Amino acid sequence: MKNTKPSFVEGYLGQDRSLGFHLHSHSLAVCPTGPAGEGTQMPDKDIKVTLDIEGTPGDKARPGTEALRPSVFHSIKFFVLCHSLLQLAQLMISGYLKSSISTVEKRFGLSSQSSGLLAAFNEVGNTALIVFVSYFGSRVHRPRLIGCGAVLAALAGLLMSLPHFISEPYRYDHTSHEDLPQDFEASLCLPMTSGPAPAPSNSSCSSYTEAQHLAVVGIMFLAQTLLGVGAVPIQPFGISYIDDFAHNSNSPLYIGILFAVTMLGPGLAYGLGGLMLSLYVDIDRMPEGGISLTSKDPRWVGAWWLGFLISAGAVALAAIPYFFFPREMPKEKHELRFRTRILSIIASRVSKGEGSSSEQSPGEYPGKQNGLAQCAPDLTVIQFIKVFPRVLLRTLRHPIFLLVALSQVCMSSMVAGMATFLPKFLERQFSITASYANLLIGCLTIPSAIVGIVVGGVLVKGLHLGPKRCVALCLLGTLLGLLFSLPLFFIGCPTHQIADITPQPGAQPEPGLFPGCSEPCSCPSDNFNPVCDPSTRVEYITPCHAGCTSQVIQEALDKSTVFYTNCSCVVGGGSVTAGSCDSACGYLVLPFVLLISASAALASVTHTPSFMLILRGVKKEDKTFAVGIQFMLLRVFAWMPSPVIHGSAIDTTCVYWAQSCGRRAVCRYYDHDLLRTRFIGLQFFFKTGSLVCFILIMAILRQQDKEAGTKTTLPSCGLEQQQLESGPEKKLEESKV
Repeated sequence: MKNTKPSFVEGYLGQDRSLGFHLHSHSLAVCPTGPAGEGTQMPDKDIKVTLDIEGTPGDKARPGTEALRPSVFHSIKFFVLCHSLLQLAQLMISGYLKSSISTVEKRFGLSSQSSGLLAAFNEVGNTALIVFVSYFGSRVHRPRLIGCGAVLAALAGLLMSLPHFISEPYRYDHTSHEDLPQDFEASLCLPMTSGPAPAPSNSSCSSYTEAQHLAVVGIMFLAQTLLGVGAVPIQPFGISYIDDFAHNSNSPLYIGILFAVTMLGPGLAYGLGGLMLSLYVDIDRMPEGGISLTSKDPRWVGAWWLGFLISAGAVALAAIPYFFFPREMPKEKHELRFRTRILSIIASRVSKGEGSSSEQSPGEYPGKQNGLAQCAPDLTVIQFIKVFPRVLLRTLRHPIFLLVALSQVCMSSMVAGMATFLPKFLERQFSITASYANLLIGCLTIPSAIVGIVVGGVLVKGLHLGPKRCVALCLLGTLLGLLFSLPLFFIGCPTHQIADITPQPGAQPEPGLFPGCSEPCSCPSDNFNPVCDPSTRVEYITPCHAGCTSQVIQEALDKSTVFYTNCSCVVGGGSVTAGSCDSACGYLVLPFVLLISASAALASVTHTPSFMLILRGVKKEDKTFAVGIQFMLLRVFAWMPSPVIHGSAIDTTCVYWAQSCGRRAVCRYYDHDLLRTRFIGLQFFFKTGSLVCFILIMAILRQQDKEAGTKTTLPSCGLEQQQLESGPEKKLEESKV
């Protein structure tokens, strides 16, 4: 199921963003069957066999119980452990692409729009099959189906790394000849060659090369689709299985532990990305003599594929126990001895169902209410498809639900775009390495968002917030997050001064910077080997574009420095250094990330209150459907289009595109000011939309108070829910199928 409220963390959760789902997950958005219902409840004699496993000190041992004690695979606690590890590994593999998106772009010549579409394809397979998960519920062998989904996800991870092995070794100076070292003569100015710049050779633009490029891109899109398909049964079936067979008092604790462990997945994904991208992409097939690149070089490509292999292996290992769990296990009979008050509070805060536990008894989960959720197991697929639109229309007619869903669409769009392209934005804006950008996000931004979720749960739980106060908390969190986003428009670095591409502001052209100084060199148009003039901080695309005719390598104890000399485009015919010019404002990256993290924490505070608005704003028998509908809206209108929208906006800020066989490939240089304005502007736009929705919800609640003419300060949840459900939805015939 889809998450009920998009926090910043969810952008890193890939397709498993259903963290607030445990209160209704056992019904899988429609209709479960299984131990929760009467038809499949296990007989008491089967339960008595396992009393000693879950028993308390007051239980008396009976003769022969040791022989009848089931295996570890009949313990719900062991299932919780296995499922926590599986979701942790699955979130690593689904979030790893986001940490390496800019590296994949450079390696295969993709635009940001194409990479955004690649990230969005994860949602396609997931969305296409989630309805079937909702229908089948517990009719299937849930652990075995979870295991099959995990195996498919592991195979998708292996398939995602396949392009590295079928592609030629990465040549960061692809115009050099095979018998010459990279970066050498092909990048220098050769005055003896006259005429226009040579076109790319036929060998580098053969039909085979183009077909290989299309095959590589197609494989990655297929892998992302399969990854989404494999993740369909993992979280919904896992949570429903726990809720069905755990003791009613233990279920929130188990699910709280599950989500607490799961939340580490996004941080580990970015940490893994930071580690892998510090290694060279062809670490398994290094050229003789090594390479002269460093991780700071803009042509550096890290070992993006290695993280997919590690994550896929972790998912495959975590999938093994699921093939040994039974379809049904004896339900826990007693509450855990170690379930202390502190653990209960932690579980209720982390598991996103805060506030509802104090208003529902353990047996009053949404899936156990009367209505469609009870009769759906008896429906055929055709009847199920016919019934769903009626409930959909009835739920969408509720103004509170519709506005909350729209606010979540806005927030999810912001999260999806930031989760996909924030590492690339930090790389380009502040000239830092991909590894460092991932470490900043994994160590600062994601933990801040988790803290925000916990704080929101504490406020709802501790202050016993009703609907109106929940809306007020959402308003406050969104408004503060919006205010913290304002300074981001002004924190950034200016665009590099690149010869023949970006003019120097407020300066007359100097003698050595006039366009055409490198015309006699006949520089290849598709070459990229940036060099920097340290005296003027002007960057040239290649030494050839700087008019350099020779190369000097200065050896040092720890590293060697490459200089290009006799440069006709440099004043006085001086020398330039290899690599891009250092950023003069790289120190601003830490304040920028801290502001981003604070804004993410404030936005995450709204997670639990908005979730409670969903649960209290619709009929009891429609709560499960409401969450399923919310999931569909977020998938279709936020998580799918948002990466493509953000990628397209980033592409419009490019000032120099690399060319590959006559087609536009990866962007080499961006207008930093325009990039910052449009990227942060999109975040600001979506946050504003969410704020407007919460303002409208507050206005509707106040209008309902005036119309009802009743007291609104009573702490009765029944009264508050009655106010939320006032209107045409209260007609009894509309709640029947």
